[in-house]
Amino acid sequence: MPLSPSRVKSKARIRAYLGGHRGEALAAWYLRLKFYRILARRYKTPVGEIDLIASRFGVTVFVEVKARTSARDELATLESINHRRILAAADYWLARHPRKANGDMRFDVIFLAHGHWPRHISNAFDAS
Repeated sequence: MPLSPSRVKSKARIRAYLGGHRGEALAAWYLRLKFYRILARRYKTPVGEIDLIASRFGVTVFVEVKARTSARDELATLESINHRRILAAADYWLARHPRKANGDMRFDVIFLAHGHWPRHISNAFDAS
């Protein structure tokens, strides 16, 4: 039986998927070096996905990782992030972890580009 068109993945799509995994792993190690504790990776919910959930000094941090081939256009990439999807997924995670729900939290972005150090933007956007 042939594969359905929805199951056939192009080589470019597979390469992007694996690059995303590699970028998230790199970002997780970068955060560990900054003394963050990784609580979850690729946390999938019915309303969206969060790349990394970490904590440091009692603050829960929801991290979006953006891997690009060049460091240009970070501002445009930051503006294109779907804040509502991340906020909804964070609410979903917090509902399942009530001990963290009343604590401090923030939303960060880590930009990765070939030949550049990771760029960590703390508190990239707020929950309001």
